[in-house]
Amino acid sequence: MSLQVVAEKINILADFCGKRDVQELTREELIKKYNIEHADSLILFGGSILEGCKVAGKAMLNGVAKKLMIVGGEGHTTESLRKKVKEECPEIETENKMEADIMGQYMNLKYNIKDYYIERESTNCGNNVTYALRLLNEKNIEAKNIIIIQDATMQHRMEAGFRKYDSNINIINYASYKTKVIVKEDKLTFEKNNILGMWDIERYISLLMGEIPRLNDNESGYGPNGRGYIAHVEVPKDVLDAFEYLKGEYRNLVRA
Repeated sequence: MSLQVVAEKINILADFCGKRDVQELTREELIKKYNIEHADSLILFGGSILEGCKVAGKAMLNGVAKKLMIVGGEGHTTESLRKKVKEECPEIETENKMEADIMGQYMNLKYNIKDYYIERESTNCGNNVTYALRLLNEKNIEAKNIIIIQDATMQHRMEAGFRKYDSNINIINYASYKTKVIVKEDKLTFEKNNILGMWDIERYISLLMGEIPRLNDNESGYGPNGRGYIAHVEVPKDVLDAFEYLKGEYRNLVRA
């Protein structure tokens, strides 16, 4: 199996999963594409690694949204977040803390952002969405246009969750990072090495490989023809083909 082809197939999955609806998260881009100066809310999800905090922090300081919400309890990415934050900011208490609380402390420390809503009960992508919508409703926060920032591997699924539960909201996707996998010295590696809190390459592949069966709307997927957790997603043939190709090498990395 050619490593170069493997890298290309991984990047096909990454491009599909890591949706960004604007080139940059700026007011200028929002005006150009949506004719709005700012979104009603920006929702940052706990799975989005520290790069998500960086992206959200800069965006909020630049006035791209009126309100900030941070969502995340304890799930399969929590321990990694605790470890990365502790390495980056030893003064932040992370032990037994929920993702949203950890990220909130980080945003406060790094960007002096203190005004945000916290949702710390959710444990998966499904209730990330439903609990976020519940909090928006409880706090009477306007929600016509919402920017969502999630880990690039999970961004497409998060959007599909919102489409299932409230199709009237204009969701603006902005995956927390964009990178390519390349071959260097006969090994797979990331083209960019400055993504804050980035997964190791094997975990990244595992997360991507886990998404395609979930997004594919068949009896075993998460869409209406399967478990019904998300709205229908049309997975292109080149993405399905890339997934099948990679299964030959990485079958053991497909998350259940």
